Amino acid sequence: MSQNQNHYDILIIGAGPIGMACAIEAQKANLSYVIIEKGALVNSLFNYPVFMTFFSTSQKLEIGGVPFVTISPKPNRNEAVEYYRRVAEKFNLNIKPFETVKQVIKNADVFEISTSKAEYTANNVVVATGFYDVPLLMNIPGEDLPKVTHYYKDPHLYAFQNVVVVGANNSGVDAALETYRKGANVTLVVRSGDLGPHVKYWVRPDIQNRIKESEITAIFNSELLEIRDGEVDIKTQGGIKTIPNDFVIAMTGYQPDFSMLRKFGIDLPESLCPAYNEETMETNVKGLYLAGVVCGGLDTHKLFIENSRIHAGMIVKNIVSPTYEV
Repeated sequence: MSQNQNHYDILIIGAGPIGMACAIEAQKANLSYVIIEKGALVNSLFNYPVFMTFFSTSQKLEIGGVPFVTISPKPNRNEAVEYYRRVAEKFNLNIKPFETVKQVIKNADVFEISTSKAEYTANNVVVATGFYDVPLLMNIPGEDLPKVTHYYKDPHLYAFQNVVVVGANNSGVDAALETYRKGANVTLVVRSGDLGPHVKYWVRPDIQNRIKESEITAIFNSELLEIRDGEVDIKTQGGIKTIPNDFVIAMTGYQPDFSMLRKFGIDLPESLCPAYNEETMETNVKGLYLAGVVCGGLDTHKLFIENSRIHAGMIVKNIVSPTYEV
C-alpha cells in the first residue's frame, strides 16, 4: 500500500472523549489526523442508559478547553452526548463514523490501516477504544436468549415484567431502581455479600431502602445458573431457587477488545494489562499508542475520562518533540 491522500500523521481509533481529545491536540500541533469510529460519535456514551447521571462533575469531563456548563453539578448522559457533539462541531474534527478498523500493519516506519470502507496510511496510530464493546459473559445456558441483555438502555421496556438484574455495581443498581420505578418486579442477583464498593454515594441509600422494604428482592452470595424462556435458576446459599422471569439484565461488566490489541501486535501479559510507557503512552510497537480506559485492561475502575484526558497531550508531545507544550 502506498501513501496517498488517505495518509495522516496520526490515525485515531475511537471517537470517544479521549479519542476526540487526541484529535484536538493533533490540531493544536498542526498534525494531520483522522478518527475512525465503528459507531456513532461517543458511541459508548450514546449506549449508556438514557437517564444515567455521571459520578464526575461536568468540569472533569471537559476536553479541548471547552466549558461543559450544566445546571446540576453532575451531568447526565444526554447532556454529555450533546456536549461532545458540540465540541466536535467547534473543532470541526475529522471523524469517520460507522467505519470499522479491520487491520493495522506496520510496514517499515508507516502503518497500513484497512477499514470496512477505506485504506489509510499513518505515521502513528492511537488506540482509544475504551472497554464498553465486549461484555463479560456469565457463560451459562440461556445467556444467548433474546430476553437477555448486557446493555441496559431504557426502563420503560420492562414495565410490569419479572426482571432479574445481575450485578450490584452502579450499572446494576441503576437498572434495578429504574425498572422497579416503572413497575417491574425486580430481583437483584449479587455474587458477593454486599453492594459494590463503587456504588454512587447518593444512590446507595436508595437501593438499600428498597431492599429493606422488600420492594426489590436482593439475593446475595448467589449467581444465575440457567436462563429459560419463562424462568431462571439461581444458585443460592440455601440451594437452587427457580423464579418466574421475563427479562434478564446482566450488568456483569465489560472489557477491552483484547483480541484486537493482540492483532495489532501489542503485548498482553497474564494480567491482561496492555504494555505501554506510562510517560509517553507508546506501546511495545513504536508509533502505536494507547489512550484512555483501554490502558487499564481488566481493571475498568482504574481510568476514567477525568484522569485519562491527559493522555492526549502526552502522546502528541512524544510525537512532536519534548519541548511541545501541552
